[in-house]
Amino acid sequence: MKNKEYISRLFDEIIEFTLRSKGALVIVGPKWCGKSTTANRYAQTVIDLMPLETRNEYIELAKISPENFLNYGPKPILIDEWQHVSFIWDQIKYEVDKTGEFGQYILTGSVTDKERYDTNDENSRHTGNGRIIRKMMRTMSLYETGDSNGTVSLLDLKNGKFSKAMSKKDINDYAYYICRGGWPVAIGKDRDVSLAQAKDYYEVVVSDDIFSLKDIPIKRDEQKARKLMRSYARNVSIAASDTTLRDDCTSTDESFDKDVFAKYLNALQNLYVIEELPAWNPNLRSKTAIRTKETRHFSDPSIGAAALGITPEGIFKDITTFGLLFESLVVHDLRVYADTIGAHVYKYRDSKKREADAVIQFNDGSWALVEVKLGGEEDIKQASENLIKIANDIDWKKTGKPAFLMVVTKNKVAYQMENGVYVVPLCCLKN
Repeated sequence: MKNKEYISRLFDEIIEFTLRSKGALVIVGPKWCGKSTTANRYAQTVIDLMPLETRNEYIELAKISPENFLNYGPKPILIDEWQHVSFIWDQIKYEVDKTGEFGQYILTGSVTDKERYDTNDENSRHTGNGRIIRKMMRTMSLYETGDSNGTVSLLDLKNGKFSKAMSKKDINDYAYYICRGGWPVAIGKDRDVSLAQAKDYYEVVVSDDIFSLKDIPIKRDEQKARKLMRSYARNVSIAASDTTLRDDCTSTDESFDKDVFAKYLNALQNLYVIEELPAWNPNLRSKTAIRTKETRHFSDPSIGAAALGITPEGIFKDITTFGLLFESLVVHDLRVYADTIGAHVYKYRDSKKREADAVIQFNDGSWALVEVKLGGEEDIKQASENLIKIANDIDWKKTGKPAFLMVVTKNKVAYQMENGVYVVPLCCLKN
């Protein structure tokens, strides 16, 4: 069987720059998103802690002689699934500090054990005088899978560059992308094989992974896990409270203890199954209150589709859910693109019930508002007017003018409306 050809990732450039500028890189993210495959391409030595037959030997070496373990071969050294030897975190910091050289270690893991180590996302602590950094790797965007033609760039929009463009994709394609997800193993396969990957991931999470965390002990109850995942999926792209989710999981003859529920949510976060979207809190001209509750999202929208048992054909039976999952797909891709250009993605909601589904905050402080619409021209028009109202209420003296306003759609043409708002099919976007 031939090795599958590597599909280039936008994360590649993040790794390349980090290895030139930091002593060590910690790559986190959901399992099966491609962390090991991508990191392997940059390592000269690989310590793979996944196979049980060699894991114990490596762990023993790390315990007896951490210095020898961390100098096992030429650098960069990849320690794959490094949480199994997370007790050597201090030694890694020491090795990085000792030489001051860049590109020494790549650490990958699909689990965060917060009691064992700590790094700050996008920033480093005193983990080696700023020489160790943590980066999130996500599943593939539609541009990476080849489904988006990349004719509209976020960076170009920010810099005032735009040309009318077209996508050949339609609403049926987006229904498929939501259910397939961005799992590397699903790309380029037969349709039934591609769709099976997210379902398999979901089954592993609810039957095993969620109960496997040592720092979050949870009594095995697969039905509770399934109920929570379904409830979360029904509330995706919504700023639903924990109480709302818990009540949705609770039947007349069964309760879901508040503390146990919190453990389940923490486990899903530590496994990178869910990745909530933080609220944007700009200065406003008016006295309108800004809502600060995070918005619910899975790390890949296909997880939600799998939890609900939705197929590309069946999703049309519930257009509301289709719309929410499409919004989550857009947010997912915006996050992937934003990572490569030093930007961050947020959600805007206020007490007047106005909202922007996504806010892109660029590293120079400039910003853009994004609405997501599955509907037709009238919905797009209303969305554009909503974006303009929100933008006009923001204090530009403190934030600057918006770089752009954009409605992301399932339609085929990318154009600029007379009011200045861009309308862009998701399958035209790239970073």
